[in-house]
Amino acid sequence: MTGEVTLRGRVLAIGGLKEKTMAAYKAGVHTVCIPSENQRDLSEIDPLVRENLEFIPCSNVDQVLKAAIVR
Repeated sequence: MTGEVTLRGRVLAIGGLKEKTMAAYKAGVHTVCIPSENQRDLSEIDPLVRENLEFIPCSNVDQVLKAAIVR
């Protein structure tokens, strides 16, 4: 996980999503939480990486924690 969270728990957009997801894929990660605002950037990600990673869009820290702790 990478990114920025406001004091009120809102997840903000990140830069370098393409590179970060490629690194996650190469490291054997299967699930990635991404800021909801970055969903528009998914088209830039290599198709092989997109097919092999599960992307969970999150707009607040509660969603991130639920995805990270349950898995």
